Amino acid sequence: MKLKVESAKLKVGKAALLALALVLSLGASAADAPIRGAYPILTTPYLADGTVDYGSLVKEAQWVDKAGVDGIIWPQSDDSIDLLTMDEKKRGMSDLAEAVKGFRARLCLGVEGRDTAEMMELARHGESLAVSVNPSIVFISRPADDCRTQDDLCRYYEALAEVAKRPVIIQTYNGDKCPAPSVDLLVKLAERHPTIYGWIKEEVRDGFEANRRMKAELAARPPLKTIFSAWGGWQWLYQSRRLGSEGVISERAALAPMLAEIWRLMEAKDDTGALDAAYAKYLLAINLMQTVPGDLRGYQLVFFKEKGIFKTTVSRVCKDKANDPYKWKLDVLEVDEATKQEIMRRCSVEGN
Repeated sequence: MKLKVESAKLKVGKAALLALALVLSLGASAADAPIRGAYPILTTPYLADGTVDYGSLVKEAQWVDKAGVDGIIWPQSDDSIDLLTMDEKKRGMSDLAEAVKGFRARLCLGVEGRDTAEMMELARHGESLAVSVNPSIVFISRPADDCRTQDDLCRYYEALAEVAKRPVIIQTYNGDKCPAPSVDLLVKLAERHPTIYGWIKEEVRDGFEANRRMKAELAARPPLKTIFSAWGGWQWLYQSRRLGSEGVISERAALAPMLAEIWRLMEAKDDTGALDAAYAKYLLAINLMQTVPGDLRGYQLVFFKEKGIFKTTVSRVCKDKANDPYKWKLDVLEVDEATKQEIMRRCSVEGN
């Protein structure tokens, strides 16, 4: 494609040239759906015997899409990364790739693992799905479990760039043993691979440090592009209004309608108080993880089961996360009727 530009009439900045390159390289579908907004991570459902309930996973994705979010991510939560086999991950990715072809939301597949080899295997599978089933797929990848230095991280993401032919959101956190990619490294990766890197899920554990990093990342656009809030979105409103983050990524699929509404109000630059009220309701909902067992999953399992989307409240949980995060046992969450009512009251919105 030849573009004739008269420099005297049109001055194209660096950002515009980068955006044009992305449109040409990724195609019309990617241009129509920029990688920004509310991207909830799906909660993995299990049957009573602990096998993955792929049918309910697809139903969850359908429900989340109808809520009006911009993206759907899986597998990306700790349990789905650490406690699923490679075959289970591939099966779920394949089922979702087929199911979401008519969705408004973009499918984002998690491609990471214990080491570079596992990441590469999942990335190749994701690429095959994008080619054969769903070309709008993008990826997200946290550092491998065995990364210990910035050089390790650089080699890991350079290896992913050899396989990936589509945007990859870099998740900056993977436990306390693994360092977060430095802002300098994120910038260098985006400069070297402008159609693959530049999208960041910023979630280092220290909230103040996350904000400092986010300011630096936002100042580095381009080559960086979208900086997502994370950690459940508990800083999302501040990071959006005061810093300029452009969306959120978190395992809060049960709250998808809230996420979609908050993002809509953020985009509208709402100053009527509606955004404050919507965000306050969201904070009230995520506070359930302080009172309902099961951390991120607990109240969501109850919500989805009450909605008829999940069949059980079964989870795989680590036997000893500190020493062996890959061995699991089954846990069944049981709550009383009053707790169920409180969960449904906090998590429900009109029309959902």
